[in-house]
Amino acid sequence: MKSWSNRLSYVGAGVSLALFVLFGLMPGTLISGLIGLKVIGALFGIPVEPTLVSRLLLAVFLFTGVFVTALIFVIAGTTIGWLVGLLIDGLIKRQRAVAIKKAH
Repeated sequence: MKSWSNRLSYVGAGVSLALFVLFGLMPGTLISGLIGLKVIGALFGIPVEPTLVSRLLLAVFLFTGVFVTALIFVIAGTTIGWLVGLLIDGLIKRQRAVAIKKAH
């Protein structure tokens, strides 16, 4: 039988992934794109010319920013779900111990 901490860690990961899609995808893309444009502007000069290298660098920055944002959301949600599951597991074990003491 799986423990509550395992079950709720999966639930936390799913909920946090949904929250990432709702609230983290657009800001992650926007901020990482802005950072990418600033770095590319510092490397190649402003205004940034639409060359293949600058577009590839911007794509790398965008992908990295979205990936890191998703990673933070999922790790946080999984950790919160796991901790709540540990609390529930502890309460269940305590109730079982009390029931065994009352039986004897």
